[in-house]
Amino acid sequence: MDFEEVNRYLIGKITAIGVRYDFGSEHPLVGRRLRDIKLKRGHLYGLMHSGRGLLLDQTGQLEISGWADRIDHIVDKSSELDVPAALLRPDGHVAWVGDDQQDLRVRLSKWFGTAVS
Repeated sequence: MDFEEVNRYLIGKITAIGVRYDFGSEHPLVGRRLRDIKLKRGHLYGLMHSGRGLLLDQTGQLEISGWADRIDHIVDKSSELDVPAALLRPDGHVAWVGDDQQDLRVRLSKWFGTAVS
C-alpha cells in the first residue's frame, strides 16, 4: 500500500474505473465508468445520488423529454470532460457521447426504454 502504482491499481478495482464494457462505440469513454469530475455545480457523483441515469450536457442544446422520469438532465461544463455531452447509466458508466439529438434519442431508448409522452 506504500506504492502509488499499487494504490491506483487497487482503487481501479474497487471503483470499477478500469472496467470497460463493449457498448459498440469507438469513443474511448463509452463503456467506461466516468470518474468524479468537478462541475460548476459540484462534483458529478454528488449529482448521481438519485440512482437515475444522467445526461451531462455541456452544449445546453439537448433535451430528454419523454425520459425525464428516469434521467436527470444537467447542463453544466467541466474542463475535465472533453465531449459535448455524455449519457451515463445509473452505475456511472458512459452509454453515449456526442451532440446529435437523434442519436441521443436512439441511445435513450436502448438504455432507458420507450419515451413517455
